Amino acid sequence: MRVIAGSARGTLLRVPNTDLRPSMDLVKGAIFSSLFDFVKGARVLDLFAGTGALGIEALSRGAGSVTFVEKDSLAVVAIKQNLAKTRFKAEVMEMDIFSYLDRRGPARMFDLIIADPPYAKKPGERDFAPELLSSESLRRVLAPGGIFILEHLPDATLQLGGRWECTRDKRYGATAVAFLRVPEMAQPE
Repeated sequence: MRVIAGSARGTLLRVPNTDLRPSMDLVKGAIFSSLFDFVKGARVLDLFAGTGALGIEALSRGAGSVTFVEKDSLAVVAIKQNLAKTRFKAEVMEMDIFSYLDRRGPARMFDLIIADPPYAKKPGERDFAPELLSSESLRRVLAPGGIFILEHLPDATLQLGGRWECTRDKRYGATAVAFLRVPEMAQPE
């Protein structure tokens, strides 16, 4: 895995020996190509950060700041090593993402939120996509006009419930990427 564009282009990133499923370069490229210049100067929140690849790609492309939130301690070590390797500075929070959103997430702070949660592949496994989509705390930390990018299983139907407006949902192999915004009439208080 590597940084694909920007100031750290070509830098190889460390992937810890865990059950992480890092975003493929194809998916990363598609996400950031779709964002065009939106990422420049943006305040970014990388949830389920894993290796930090998505947030580091944002920094490489000119993001103003990135906050990484990851619960797995081995992944947090990898994020810190990858930041050192690319010489980027960022906040890394080792905690559950919902705890972060509920207790630590500053209101209307982030222009761009990226989430690549583990997929529920079998019945009974925790499915994070619906939890994220129904999280009032997630909507609260997204700045007006901000974008929430959610990687999900391609065949999953996202239950937006009027809380989100999907501007794009595209499949890339075994991954789909949805670009979501809070509808103007549904902005949180």
